[in-house]
Amino acid sequence: MASSSPSPAERFIAGILPENPIYRQMLGMCPTLAVTNSLKPALTMAIATTFVLLCANISISLIRPLLKPHLRILVFTLTIAAFVTIADRLLAAYLYEMSKQLGPYVPLIIVNCIIISRCEACASKQPLPHAIADAIGMGIGFTLALASLGFVRELLGMGSLFGHQVLPSSWPNWGILVLPPGAFLTLGALLGAVNAWTARRKARQLSN
Repeated sequence: MASSSPSPAERFIAGILPENPIYRQMLGMCPTLAVTNSLKPALTMAIATTFVLLCANISISLIRPLLKPHLRILVFTLTIAAFVTIADRLLAAYLYEMSKQLGPYVPLIIVNCIIISRCEACASKQPLPHAIADAIGMGIGFTLALASLGFVRELLGMGSLFGHQVLPSSWPNWGILVLPPGAFLTLGALLGAVNAWTARRKARQLSN
């Protein structure tokens, strides 16, 4: 009997949009709302999270025959914490100002629901190729989500991208978008746009 589990390619594609951790599963909301007032911190957080997710998935997949049901969450957490420490120290060493700007949100990757859920749902049950594809797909999906939020908030809130002014000084800036309420407003607007696009796409498929 053929396996009904998704292939590595399907795992990869699913993480980008069909099962996007932000726009579909609503996971990892803390960094999503806290560090997306501009593109630089949003992308830095996304890359750090993707690094930890990939390393954790690989590690858990390799040791999955040794996992004990009553200890699996502890093993997940300790594994994730090890790679978060590496990511945090690398940021502090090579991107010190960004490390200070992100503050406690990098260490909080340890309890990021995206990583723990992928360790539980995929890495602890699937071979290495599936775990790698899943991590990369989810990482890209998470990066796209944070980048889209950072893009909209920085562009409309400050008229800049990556700290460089791109809109004319006469352009009215929506300063609220770079404040905490702006994170909720932007996320709600982009969620609505994604849901509308998905509904229209499904309707078009049904009509065909």
